[in-house]
Amino acid sequence: MRKARWTMLAAIVFVVLLAIPSYSWTKKNIQAVEKFHNSKVSPVIMVPGSSATESRFDGLVTKLNQNRRGTKHSLLKVKVWNSGKITYEGSIGAKDNEPVIVVGFENNQDGYSNIKKQAAMLDQAFAVLQERYSFNNFKGLGHSNGGLIYTAFLENYFSNYEDVTIKRLMTIGTPYNFKETNINNKTEMLADFIKNRGNIPTNLIMYSVAGTITYDSDELVPDASVSAGKYIYQGQVAHYTEVTVTGEDAQHSDLPTNDEVVALIKQQLLDQEEQGKKNGKK
Repeated sequence: MRKARWTMLAAIVFVVLLAIPSYSWTKKNIQAVEKFHNSKVSPVIMVPGSSATESRFDGLVTKLNQNRRGTKHSLLKVKVWNSGKITYEGSIGAKDNEPVIVVGFENNQDGYSNIKKQAAMLDQAFAVLQERYSFNNFKGLGHSNGGLIYTAFLENYFSNYEDVTIKRLMTIGTPYNFKETNINNKTEMLADFIKNRGNIPTNLIMYSVAGTITYDSDELVPDASVSAGKYIYQGQVAHYTEVTVTGEDAQHSDLPTNDEVVALIKQQLLDQEEQGKKNGKK
């Protein structure tokens, strides 16, 4: 009888010892889920184009914060190295629900093969950022080839994040058909994008911005190549809008800080600016 009691007591102690870490693990997971679903953070994740670094949008962020009421957009710069290492510069403010996160790459070269590699690197950074900041939605902005990287990311990787929503995407001066001006001459990249367009979220609101200096280009990207984006997004997403910006500041490299483009970002891409507009604020 005494042996049976000791055996039963040992069994009870064993079960209790197993239950403690299990309870702790369950509690941590419930807290993580609650943090994710209750998160108010909705970052704007920006991707620069070829040969540009994670500092590409510094001027844009400065303009976004000019005359801004309330909390200003904080800036976190992320760099993904070819080795897989990720480094950070800057931080996200504790009270900032709409920070700007810029993701740059050590491999920032042009060409379709590099764009595919950069999309994989964006996925790597996105996974780390989403886990670290627990956001359940975000907005995207890509300049030049950054829009191509975003498109490849949405088509090939974004479905892995089932509970995360991309609310709006804006691409600026993005050459969806590279230097081609004739849509009948589709590059391999454009053909692939059109083939895989069904993977792009159907609830996405998409803006494609083109610049024109010479009536048909921004001195680098043909307007027809930017417009080719409609064959990827139009009819697939909830809303697709093309916008053309003209004037001296509509040159390709100037587009991210062009006042008309900045105003468009404030009005159509950012949550807080959009809410201010709805409330009659200027």
